[in-house]
Amino acid sequence: MKNKLVFGLALLLLSAPGMTRAEAPHQVGGFALGRNIAEYEDRVIMDTALAVRYSENIEEVEIKFTQGFKSGLIAYGTCAKPGHIARIKLKYADSSKEFYENLLKRFKKHFGDPDEYRGDPFGIVKAWKWSFVDKHNQRISLNLEHNAIDSEEKKGNAVKITNTTLIEEDALCYKRKQLDHRERLRQREWKALNPELTGWDLFVPR
Repeated sequence: MKNKLVFGLALLLLSAPGMTRAEAPHQVGGFALGRNIAEYEDRVIMDTALAVRYSENIEEVEIKFTQGFKSGLIAYGTCAKPGHIARIKLKYADSSKEFYENLLKRFKKHFGDPDEYRGDPFGIVKAWKWSFVDKHNQRISLNLEHNAIDSEEKKGNAVKITNTTLIEEDALCYKRKQLDHRERLRQREWKALNPELTGWDLFVPR
């Protein structure tokens, strides 16, 4: 009876939302999470490296021409594990909805049903997300998106794989270093100020 209960609980956990039985993906288009960006110097344009807006500790570089893909951005950390790839975003050369539907079928066959719908309710942007925890206890997310907006820049199909754990660890590392740096500046620059105004005249705006 006890063995049956344990087996039943295991099946329930495997079928619960957010729990995916498939192995977490780590690579696509020949790029792999966790590898050092230096290993791909011949496949990316390092001169395009820019800090990600609102996440200055993460830098992104554009990929060179890769068969089957129109464009792509590879993001890597600069603090906790400098140079280690944390996110891969690639746009497929085929922008058709038919290609997207074929991709979605293959994604579902390999990874199971998505955990979350991330698109809009009107179907202009269709986006699905899968969530995983790999054997190293790293949280990995996989996104597949189809954008039907009639714009050369936005329209098309894209895939994104992210090591969320590495992103968060790098952000925490960066924040700590910034705080340490600011504290050192405060201690170095600190001195008592004696303004001419005193009492309430010092506190009330004029």
